[in-house]
Amino acid sequence: MPLIAITREMGSLGIEVAEQVAAELKIPLIHHEIIEHLADKMRVRKSHVQRLLDGKAGMLEKLTADRTSMSIYTAAETMDLAARDGGCVLRGWGAAQLLRKVPHAVCVRVCAPVELRKQRMLERLGSDDREFIDSEIKINDEAHAAIIRRHFGVNWQDAELYDVVFNTERVSVGECVEDILRVVRSPAFAETPASQRRLADLKMAALVKSALREHASTRTVQIAVEANDGVISLGGIVDNASQRAEVERAVQGVAGVESVDNKLRSRDDFKRKLVE
Repeated sequence: MPLIAITREMGSLGIEVAEQVAAELKIPLIHHEIIEHLADKMRVRKSHVQRLLDGKAGMLEKLTADRTSMSIYTAAETMDLAARDGGCVLRGWGAAQLLRKVPHAVCVRVCAPVELRKQRMLERLGSDDREFIDSEIKINDEAHAAIIRRHFGVNWQDAELYDVVFNTERVSVGECVEDILRVVRSPAFAETPASQRRLADLKMAALVKSALREHASTRTVQIAVEANDGVISLGGIVDNASQRAEVERAVQGVAGVESVDNKLRSRDDFKRKLVE
């Protein structure tokens, strides 16, 4: 199943590239669908999520936003959609960073010089308000950069984070699509049982983290979660033995989990050892 992750950059023509790739491969293009799922899980309006992503949230919205939950839930939704049968094109949402570890996923950046992007947006909107467009692009770019840096610790504009990078100042949408299809169909990005397992494991780990965030007794834990063919390995430190048990119980309740390798240690144990 073809799996393509494309960055979103206002005025870069990334939308057009994503749409044409999806049409050529006859697979769904996913972008706005994630917003509704996120809003439901975070118990906020879809417009609130959209404003946070676009960097337009007001002070109160920023103060009340649970950005850790947003990161965890976004990863879970993205990985769940990526693992569905038939393949898809994912635009934005940090999908390129999330899917870098999947051997058959093609991670794409579509970019263009800022001045050209501004001109395209003026033409697309039929506007002559250059100040407004300047502000919109700056806010959007800064918001996206901050989200990727906060969630993944990288600069989203670094070329080495992607398999292919296109500058649409020089390369047409059609040429971008043609090259992406060539990469998707190349042996280097062929889907294999091993790459399917890798995707399934990453999805399972993301779903486990999401489940832990949803439980009141485990939502604040900061632990390492790894999945390997249905076996979940947990590492790190929790408050006490009771929380350790709560974490294991929450993980066991996730569909697809076959067993839990619980290597969590508690702070209470460390305190007792210090006293002894």
